[in-house]
Amino acid sequence: MDTVQKFAPTVGRVFLALIFILAGLGKIPAPEGTIGYMEAFGVPGFLFWPTVAVEVIGGLFLLVGFQTRWAAAALGAFTLIAALIFHNNFADQMEMTAFLKNLAITGGMLYVIAFGAGAFSVDGRKPKATLATQG
Repeated sequence: MDTVQKFAPTVGRVFLALIFILAGLGKIPAPEGTIGYMEAFGVPGFLFWPTVAVEVIGGLFLLVGFQTRWAAAALGAFTLIAALIFHNNFADQMEMTAFLKNLAITGGMLYVIAFGAGAFSVDGRKPKATLATQG
């Protein structure tokens, strides 16, 4: 395996994870602003904390490569739904860019789902030999 193939999955996972972890943590100090934004688009405010949980926990799982395919599926679906709800005003260049950014992130998650976490991950660790497998 060449160097790029060895390290790229980990670097890609870290880059994808950071946007979710930082976005989720950034919402915590002032939830009112995010709740107001959500409600302006018809999303109930009580979904604020589940949103933060998906972003932070899913991001952390992706970061360390634990249950990576499931985390990527959840974050990919979350991101696509957010794009459709919050960034669908294509007459506004900024909103269209945000929509396309979310599509790109969802595409990255599809790669993670398809190819896994890579060698440098909790999922990528080889199971330790047990007495039964040692012969």
